[in-house]
Amino acid sequence: MFGMGFTEILLIAIVAILFLGPDKLPDAMVSIAKFIKGAKKAIGDAKNAIDDEVKISELKEEAMGYKAKLDAATDELQGFKNINPMNSLNDELDSIKSSLTEIPKATPVEPKQDESAVTKRKDEGDR
Repeated sequence: MFGMGFTEILLIAIVAILFLGPDKLPDAMVSIAKFIKGAKKAIGDAKNAIDDEVKISELKEEAMGYKAKLDAATDELQGFKNINPMNSLNDELDSIKSSLTEIPKATPVEPKQDESAVTKRKDEGDR
């Protein structure tokens, strides 16, 4: 215990009995035990707090890694944002419309000739 041997602990116990006496010794032992228990608890709490901080820093690093991957994917997808299959169809439709509006003018049709009146000759025999 604390790097002390049995003879050292026995020597401390004898000195404590001489200084404190048999009446105050039990109360002193309880106080010392409470102090040691409180020190162990404080050391344990400090250790847990340090472990939590280490875990938080690891989680923060991991989150930053995920954020970097997400930013890279977002940048990659940004190039595909303006791709729309309807755009190419609209472009083709516009080109067809423009070609239809450029219909060459029709040449004028020759004026209609006067109809000749065809008269049936009456046979002379019918008369």
